[in-house]
Amino acid sequence: MSVLSLKNLSTMAVSVAMALSITACGGSEKPATSGDAKAEAAADAVKLRFSHFWPATSSIQKEVFEPWAKKIQEESGGRLVVEIYPSAQLSKPQATYDAAVKGMVDIGSQAQGYTNGRFPLTQITELPGLSSSASQMGCMMQTLYDNGTIASEYEDSHLLFMYGAGPGTLHTTDKLIEKPEDMKGLRIRRPSAVAGDLIESMGAQPVGMPAGEVYTSLQKGVMDGLSFPWEATETFRINEVAKNHTNIPFYSSGLMVTMNKAKYDSLPDDLKKVLDDNSGMDLAMQVGKVFDKHDKAVIDKVKAEGHNVAEIPDPLNDPDWAEPLKKGTEKYLTDVAATGKDANAVYEAAKAASEACKVK
Repeated sequence: MSVLSLKNLSTMAVSVAMALSITACGGSEKPATSGDAKAEAAADAVKLRFSHFWPATSSIQKEVFEPWAKKIQEESGGRLVVEIYPSAQLSKPQATYDAAVKGMVDIGSQAQGYTNGRFPLTQITELPGLSSSASQMGCMMQTLYDNGTIASEYEDSHLLFMYGAGPGTLHTTDKLIEKPEDMKGLRIRRPSAVAGDLIESMGAQPVGMPAGEVYTSLQKGVMDGLSFPWEATETFRINEVAKNHTNIPFYSSGLMVTMNKAKYDSLPDDLKKVLDDNSGMDLAMQVGKVFDKHDKAVIDKVKAEGHNVAEIPDPLNDPDWAEPLKKGTEKYLTDVAATGKDANAVYEAAKAASEACKVK
């Protein structure tokens, strides 16, 4: 072999060795991939534990809360992760607001009516005649919060959004209720103080009980019926044991999603903005549309299955129902006013918001 060939081989060997050395040493300096960035974001993510009482299979869980959590995670670039705990896993239904206030959970959803006397001004929105749909109820509540009418009741937390369920109608196991006197002596589950006053004004016995216990109580005869939105009767399987329904806007349920104030305040401004952009009236209306859709579907379903359904579409102008419902309304407003709060002013504001929310 010639000297030139030997020199060429030597040069090639040195070049290969240098290349291998550079590759080995430089591996740790290669640019980060999108996967690496996602992993880093996930490691640094702020996790928010969200507790609520709705079942994991409920429409609000599947069609509102899960998409909401996903949107927040996406818009924050993975830096905010909402971990949802349905079915009251982390907090009791009636204690979820306080759990959020105290930081036992980061976010919580509760019906105001679950804590008697805690949100008396907000619960004025539950009175009969103010709402005929979940959309109207949520819009009315969010309006009253946004304009300051009821905001003082939430100063110990960071409210994300209000929402309303559809009108609470009457559902019974053995007896179809067509007139108020048909309720006399019946044990009816009361979801809130407002509904309790109305139930009592008609001679029935109001019974306090978490929504998750109602099915068994009806099945065992501990209760005769309840006032519940149509969507919730399907969610909590009430229609399996109660096949008599009075389709009357008896009252409306208000609910909220709120956050621990210190947790919210600890976030950087850009993450606060992500939460702010996914709060307020837009979310109130999203929930309303979901509940309204399912309310109609459940009504159609029970009628198709042959359940007994009495229709009382306008009870405040019905000769049988108007007087007891107005009596119950006056009692609630009087009781709130007795605590020093201007119940009548809030009631007037609620009526104005109700009217404005009809077109939303």
